[in-house]
Amino acid sequence: MHRTARHDLQLAKRMTRLGTETAFEVLVKAKALEAQGRDIIHLEIGEPDFDTPANIIEAGCDALHRSFTHYGPSAGLMELREVIAQYVSETRRVNVTPDEVVVVPGGKPIIFFSVLALAEEGDEIIYPNPGFPIYESMINYVGAKAVPIRLREELDFRLDVDELASLINDRTKLIILNSPQNPTGGVLTKDDIAAIARAIGDRNIMVLSDEIYSRLIFEGEHHSIMSVDGMKERTILLDGFSKTYAMTGWRMGYGVMRADLAAHISRLMTNSNSCTASFTQIAGIEALRGPQDVVDTMRTEFQKRRDVMVAGLNKIKGFSCRLPKGAFYVFPNITKTGWPSKKLADSLLDDAGVAALSGTAFGDFGEGYLRFSVANSIENIREALDRVSDWTKKNL
Repeated sequence: MHRTARHDLQLAKRMTRLGTETAFEVLVKAKALEAQGRDIIHLEIGEPDFDTPANIIEAGCDALHRSFTHYGPSAGLMELREVIAQYVSETRRVNVTPDEVVVVPGGKPIIFFSVLALAEEGDEIIYPNPGFPIYESMINYVGAKAVPIRLREELDFRLDVDELASLINDRTKLIILNSPQNPTGGVLTKDDIAAIARAIGDRNIMVLSDEIYSRLIFEGEHHSIMSVDGMKERTILLDGFSKTYAMTGWRMGYGVMRADLAAHISRLMTNSNSCTASFTQIAGIEALRGPQDVVDTMRTEFQKRRDVMVAGLNKIKGFSCRLPKGAFYVFPNITKTGWPSKKLADSLLDDAGVAALSGTAFGDFGEGYLRFSVANSIENIREALDRVSDWTKKNL
C-alpha cells in the first residue's frame, strides 16, 4: 500500500512575529463553555450590542437590489469617498478631498497598510501600550522596531508627552495615536494633541491617528492631530463605521491621508482585497448622511453602563477603576488582588462565568489590569459584578 510522505509545514520566519487579538480567542473559549451548558456573561468582545440602525440596513438591501454587487474602485466608490471627505472636513476642520480617502474592509487594513507602506526593517514605530494588539503585531511582522509609549493610569491613561519626546529619534518613522483609546477608555486632550505636535516638530514623521471611537466620548470633545496646523500632510486618520453605527459585521473603515500616500495604499488594496464590498459602501453613505440620533442614544447608554460598572468595581475587594472618558471599556487595576492578570481573567471565566480580557492582551504594560467591555445590558453588568464580588470573597 502506497503511503504518502509526511511533509512538515515550513512557514516563513515572519509568521513567528505575527500576533493575534485575544478577544476572539476568549470569545471562542466562552462559547465552548456555553455549549457545555454554562451561563457566561460576555464582557470580552469589543463590539456594540445594538443592531445596525434600520435606515442603514434598508440602504444596504436596496443597494443589493440595485446591483451594487460587483467590483468597485480599490480606493472605494467615489460617492462614499465624497461623503467621507465632507464629513472629515467638517469634523476635523481641515480641507479633505476624495482622492485623500481610501475605503477598506474594516479598520485593521489601514493599520497594516500604513505600516507596510512606510516602515523598513529597523525603522522605529512608537505605539501606545497598553493598546490595540494589532499595532505591535504589524510592526513586528514587517521587521520594524516596536517602541512602546506607556499609557499611565495616574494621567487617566494618557501618555506623558515628555516621555514620548524622549523616544523620538532619527529612526522614528511612524507614531501611532489612539483616542478615545482601547483598552483603557483614555482620551487625549486638546493640550495633549498640541504638545505631541510640538514634540514632533518639523521632522518627517508620519502619525497614524486611530480615531475609530471618536463619536463615543462621554466628557469633553474629540480632538484630532490632523486638525493641528502643519500636521495634516503627516497624518493618516483611521476611522470607520463599526463602533459608531454598530456595523462590525459589515467590515468597513477608511483612511484619510495625503493623496500621494493614498494612491499607494490603494495599490495595497488592489493586491489584497481588490475592493470593499460595494453594497456596504452605499449603506455607509446612508450612515453618514442619515439621522444621527441612534448614535447619540448608543453613546448615552454606554455612559450609563460605564457608570454602573465603574461604581461596582470600586466596591470589590482588590479592584480599583478610573472613570474612562470614551469608548466602551473599563480598565480596572487589580494589583491588590495579588493575582497576575491572565490568571485572574481565566479564573473569572472558568469559575465565575464572566468573560473579560487580561490587560496583558494589550501589551506588557497591561499587567495588573483587566479589560471589561460595557457593550452588554445593565442587568448583565450588575450580575457580572455580583459574580466577580463573590469570586473575590472566596479567593482573596
